[in-house]
Amino acid sequence: MGIIMETMENWLQKAGVLIEALPYIQRFHGKTIVVKYGGSAMVDHQLKKNVIRDVALLKLVGFRPIIVHGGGKEITKWVNKIGLETNFVNGLRVTDKATMEAAEMVLNKINKGLVSMMEKLGVRAVGISGKDGSVLRVDKKLSGGKDIGYVGEVKKVNTELLNILLDNDVVPVICPIGSDDEYHSYNVNADDAACAIASAVGAAKLAFLTDIEGVYRDPLDKSTLISEMSIPEAEEFLASGNVGGGMLPKLQNCIDAMKAGVSRVHILDGRIEHCLLLEFFTNRGIGTAIMGDQEERYYNEDNE
Repeated sequence: MGIIMETMENWLQKAGVLIEALPYIQRFHGKTIVVKYGGSAMVDHQLKKNVIRDVALLKLVGFRPIIVHGGGKEITKWVNKIGLETNFVNGLRVTDKATMEAAEMVLNKINKGLVSMMEKLGVRAVGISGKDGSVLRVDKKLSGGKDIGYVGEVKKVNTELLNILLDNDVVPVICPIGSDDEYHSYNVNADDAACAIASAVGAAKLAFLTDIEGVYRDPLDKSTLISEMSIPEAEEFLASGNVGGGMLPKLQNCIDAMKAGVSRVHILDGRIEHCLLLEFFTNRGIGTAIMGDQEERYYNEDNE
């Protein structure tokens, strides 16, 4: 009898999780979301499977997901393998022609691998680079006035191809390679690409998968995780000087995306199993959410 009661309790807990998710599913059904996929979740095979399963589930309950992925660690590995030097200026990879060719090869390999994983779960996906359909049109990006090669800054996002894919029930999986007006290839920071794409498609959510839990008031104190911030709060925090170096551009990207029309931005720890589902479908979430002034906090709290 005790085993039966314990089993019943587990079933009821599972049912409770589904009920808790219901308002979020209703609210975001049919809405476009962008997931910037990077960090350790791209290297660890089990984490990779979990992320793709999360995105597949989001698709199957009615969301319209777009994946934008990086691949910096894999690019560095292959660049070193073929005897090229890896140099960075202000956090940006110096990308000569040979490095650009290697980066494009590696990113396309990663891209098709993610598509295959999605297709195995019964979700149609198409892998593209930002060059396809001129999705990412770029200008050369300088770093502190220095020419760092084929590194691009997004100046325009063409959403036509993305909308065709989304409207035909397909998940776009995008690697951040753009082209300039002369159709030369440029490497684009994946965070920048995700923000530009989310802004252009009017995404309801933009999620960054990172290697940290979220934004901290004190980076040295894990108890100071900020669960939710408004745009003014995020701007004030950015100006305070308490933001760590790696989080600084990411937080600025979040604010820029919000001002460009994205409803809510999430910074999540991609090392946590099923972090996307926990953040999107539970009352408290697990990372840091940045929202517009009109957005409700703890959306489901009054409906428990």
